[in-house]
Amino acid sequence: MDQQAIVKTFRENGEVTIKEGNGKILRLLKMDAWKPEMGENWIVLLFDLFQIRSICMPFSEVSLDIVEFGNKPTIFHSPVNTVIKNCPSENGNVQFSLIREPNWNKLLFAISQPVLSKIDSNLEQADFHTELYFPLLGPSTKEMFLGPEGEVKMIAR
Repeated sequence: MDQQAIVKTFRENGEVTIKEGNGKILRLLKMDAWKPEMGENWIVLLFDLFQIRSICMPFSEVSLDIVEFGNKPTIFHSPVNTVIKNCPSENGNVQFSLIREPNWNKLLFAISQPVLSKIDSNLEQADFHTELYFPLLGPSTKEMFLGPEGEVKMIAR
């Protein structure tokens, strides 16, 4: 994966598409470039635990521990931070994932901001290709709701 070229394209255009190892096209978008007509089924990708504070309402240490010590790819649903005015949310909840896979984590670190992501089935061509599998597309990916008071619920996929 040519991370420098991907980051350059992302910074110049506000978005980039990557065809990952499963053949799916992943669209990465700057948070401030999202518009409601783009739909709500976006996931915010994070490279560091502390980025959660920028997108979610503050929540309990229990919830933070679940994110920090989880060992499988997980998509979390939590109440969106009221400071954010332009963010895809469903019923007031934002979807996010802390990406731990080293190559994808390095890419997100190089971008250095929370990034919106979505599998875009309408695209046939991507800006970049990689043989690396995107971790959230695997069969072991879980979904959970994390509430500000420590509520934790598994979500059926």
